[in-house]
Amino acid sequence: MKIINLQTAQYVNTIYKMTDSNPKTRFSRKHLTILKNRLAQVTGSWSVEDYRMFITFYSRILPELMNAERCTIFIMEKGSNKICSIFGTGLQEKQIEPPLEGSIVGQVIESGQSRIENSLTDYRGYHSDTDEKTGFVSRNLICSPIKGISANSVSGAIQLLNKAGSEDFTEEDLGRLDEVAHFLSVSIESVVLNQEILTIASYFDKEVERLNQAIVHGTTIIAESPAMREVLDLVRIVSNTPVNVLIQGENGTGKELIARMIHELGDRKDKQFIPVNCACIPESLVESEFFGHEKGAFTGAEQSRRGYFEASSNGTLFLDEIGEMPLSIQPKFLRAIQEGEGSRLGTSATVQYNLRLISASNRDLSVEIKNNRFREDLFFRLFSVEIVLPPLRERKLDILPLAQHFLAQTNQNFGKQVAGFSVEVLELFENFSWPGNVRQLLKEVERLVALTDNGQVMMPNRCSRDLLSFFDNRYKRRRETDYNDLAIPAGTKRLEVDLIKKALHRTKGNKSQAAGLLCITRQGLLKKIKRYALEF
Repeated sequence: MKIINLQTAQYVNTIYKMTDSNPKTRFSRKHLTILKNRLAQVTGSWSVEDYRMFITFYSRILPELMNAERCTIFIMEKGSNKICSIFGTGLQEKQIEPPLEGSIVGQVIESGQSRIENSLTDYRGYHSDTDEKTGFVSRNLICSPIKGISANSVSGAIQLLNKAGSEDFTEEDLGRLDEVAHFLSVSIESVVLNQEILTIASYFDKEVERLNQAIVHGTTIIAESPAMREVLDLVRIVSNTPVNVLIQGENGTGKELIARMIHELGDRKDKQFIPVNCACIPESLVESEFFGHEKGAFTGAEQSRRGYFEASSNGTLFLDEIGEMPLSIQPKFLRAIQEGEGSRLGTSATVQYNLRLISASNRDLSVEIKNNRFREDLFFRLFSVEIVLPPLRERKLDILPLAQHFLAQTNQNFGKQVAGFSVEVLELFENFSWPGNVRQLLKEVERLVALTDNGQVMMPNRCSRDLLSFFDNRYKRRRETDYNDLAIPAGTKRLEVDLIKKALHRTKGNKSQAAGLLCITRQGLLKKIKRYALEF
């Protein structure tokens, strides 16, 4: 039989604390994969079924060895005060759930001290309520705590009921049960740890899956906000179907990145992905660019050339800014999409197209149709599914993770080691409207990294003109509001917020050190940060 060692138990406990103490913790894809693989090794280092059989054997053989009628083994469920019977004479798992208070088992677990009770008929408690329900008569018992091997804690208890021959349990009996409990601790803790490992491994599986699904061509898509998670869920659904897709969203929201993700997750991922910006092609060249031409078809056509439709055969054609397409070419586009065929300039020969079409627009195409700038029949042939990307101002939960991601990326690209963002910059980022969306945020981070010395945090005075103006106006309004508000509660809030920000700035965001500077507990600091909506 294999035994889990203390190092493994401590390792699992550390990982548990990491995930349990900070639900917002996000690991890199590399770190998550390493942790996931390590947990797989841990769970494979022993057989939980072996331990269960071992414990079952104890619960069956102990009554015979110690002349008792019944034996029950209890454990404490992790993260709660719930006690459950996992094995017992004539019992199914978790059939009995005695309370922590009001039961002898609960008292033994809470105190960590063994106990003998030889006059249960005179002692009112959980056992007497159970007897009334089951018809069993509990005369006496002994109960020993099962102490954890990897921490100074009690993970459960083992209990024997009714000494045979109407005799009393003795101190010698209790000593033997204590010895049994010591050896049981290895098996009990292994079962408990396995349950924790499975929970943590499941968490890491989901995180790895989330990161795997949000990485396209080495670019990470940050999706902490519900709005973006819905977008990625829809992307995963449509990627496995051959339907054409229209992606709507403002400039800078990442429409091409989403299009690439659909292509990479689909069955055409090994074929061409051809992105075309319709707004960048002169109207006179649109037909030649998309449908190709034969040699001599027009002046300067010195050789035959495939168009985008033909070149993306078996792959994906991404039409960015489709709303900019000239009306004159839209009928030929309609035929190419509807019939899956077209012809090059200078020939009547038909070319078959087998491609997936993904379109994108920062304009509302329904409005363009009303204004006679886009054909309605082409609109209905362009796509079967529409994906709307929310602007950055509507996905505020993504702003700070995006900023941190861009900081790491830019530090690497620029060969710098800028420490991070000041509290003021983080607050500014969260409250700015970002008309340029994710693209503007990236450029702002790049500017700050370029203008900040290594080892220093980025400050608002290094921001671009738009953000600096917003910061100055916001600070001015706050100063005017503060000047006119003389209420003591408001003044107390202003003082606490100011001190918290200064402490976090001085400690570069380390909450434990900041709490020390403020002479309060870390928990107290976390409560104030939450109360004043300063979480970052």
